[in-house]
Amino acid sequence: MASSAVRDYYAVLGVPRNATEKEIRAAYRKLARKYHPDLNPGDKTAEARFKEVQAAYEVLSDPEKRRKYDQFGPNWEQMERMRPGFDPSSFGTGGTGGIHFDFGTGTDFSDILESLFGGLGGTRTGTRFRTRPRRGQDIEHSVDISLEEAYFGTTRILEIPSLNGLAPRRLEVRIPPGARTGSRIRLAGEGGPGLGGGPAGDVYLIVNVLPHGTFERKEDDLYVEVSVPLTTAVLGGEVNVPTIKGRVALRIPPETQNGQVFRLAGQGMPHMNGSGHGDMYVRTKVTIPTRLTPRERELFEELRRLRGGT
Repeated sequence: MASSAVRDYYAVLGVPRNATEKEIRAAYRKLARKYHPDLNPGDKTAEARFKEVQAAYEVLSDPEKRRKYDQFGPNWEQMERMRPGFDPSSFGTGGTGGIHFDFGTGTDFSDILESLFGGLGGTRTGTRFRTRPRRGQDIEHSVDISLEEAYFGTTRILEIPSLNGLAPRRLEVRIPPGARTGSRIRLAGEGGPGLGGGPAGDVYLIVNVLPHGTFERKEDDLYVEVSVPLTTAVLGGEVNVPTIKGRVALRIPPETQNGQVFRLAGQGMPHMNGSGHGDMYVRTKVTIPTRLTPRERELFEELRRLRGGT
């Protein structure tokens, strides 16, 4: 990737160079929601901005990649292909940091290559330098999904940037039901090309499940609060409870207290790597009637006298 085509990743996310991991993650989530293609259908500018934000986060969220980016800038990937410990500034004369080679008469250029890079995993055959097979680079992509998408499963189209100057590749990735924040989905062999005949790297999709307005998720269990009329809480009855698949009826026993919790078995999230579902826990919120009619107020007064109130 040419450095002239890459904006400064810190500027892309709008964070200072000394930003913490938490600040980088918060900036990414804010921008990813703003420019996500699902929220900006047909907007090519937003789509391009979303890809740029993803690329920046992919590097700055990884401590090792961030260290290399801070040291080498946009060319960090090329430097990564060299064996750890290689210092390009160690070459040169007079401590200037420049690179100078003296090609005297009779010098074989392949000897120079071997003397410079022979320790980087290469071997020499005759007068040719051959790179030892090395596995390609792994690539990570972060993706936001809704709780509903995590429940039913979903797909995403990823655009994998080319590491060798070719056009980017598009991959369709299936996110299985039950995916959680932090779930890693591996696409074997879809990463960077190997060197010297080595195997390709992998692509990892890192899932982030967005907060939901109704449900709270803990592992594979869901938590929800429902309103229960005072008369139903006192006398018993049924209330409708929302679930991701639709509403279900919950039987409320007589004299149910405010804040009491009921368990609905199997109404939680599907288990990602097995069969079955988690549970749903329903917390009751007893509601007090308002705008009482004279007769209703009279009945409550009678109840107070019966209960020994004043």
